[in-house]
Amino acid sequence: MTTRPTVLITGASTGIGAVYAARFAQRGHDLVLVARDQSRLDTLAAGLRAEHNVAVDVLQADLTRLSDLQTVEARLRDDARIGILVNNAGAAQSGTFIEQSTDSVAQLVALNTTALVRLASAIAPRLAKAGDGAIINIGSVVGLAPEFGMSVYGATKAFVLFLSQGLSLELSPQGVYVQAVLPAATRTEIWDRAGIDINTLSEIMEVGDLVDAALVGFDRREAVTIPPLHEGERWDALQTARQGLLSQIRQAAVAERYKA
Repeated sequence: MTTRPTVLITGASTGIGAVYAARFAQRGHDLVLVARDQSRLDTLAAGLRAEHNVAVDVLQADLTRLSDLQTVEARLRDDARIGILVNNAGAAQSGTFIEQSTDSVAQLVALNTTALVRLASAIAPRLAKAGDGAIINIGSVVGLAPEFGMSVYGATKAFVLFLSQGLSLELSPQGVYVQAVLPAATRTEIWDRAGIDINTLSEIMEVGDLVDAALVGFDRREAVTIPPLHEGERWDALQTARQGLLSQIRQAAVAERYKA
């Protein structure tokens, strides 16, 4: 009998993280659930244990606090049962860049990028040594679109995409699967927490639909999964164009168009 790897999920108390927890529990995976809200985590864990007969550990942590983050990192390094990391914890905020405070911007970057990369760094060497495992990083289509006007949030999600693609190139030959998931607007509490009225958004994906689509991509071992993208060829064309651009970048010579 094959033992399924334990899945550690950040931002697991609600929204995308909670649905990932339910879906992996349905698949028979034990879980480690990480979030700030202890009571919500306990309630979710009790329900998943009862319904799916899986082991669920709860790890209360604020990933913007270094001590809490280091506790989760240690769990990822030391617990050989954990074979899948879902880097889901994240936040957004309302307002333009000049309206956002320096402290709030720094905290957003700390959660969306620093915590995510530290957790990936904590587990990746162990997975590579084992020759197996997966890292799922939740990004956003906003990371492709500065036109959407969410400059800092979008920049953090562009980081998530780039990091995921780079890690995929580095780790996939060693047996570790890395997936970037790029949702569009999804019906979660992130909007309320950011001070954004969800009713002002014209189209919203339901969170269950988002995670189910992401798991189809996971099972297919896609490097980048974009559930709201209806024509997958558009992404392929973008990557082809990017590769073509790279072929034209020559480090030794200034482009003719920049010569006086």
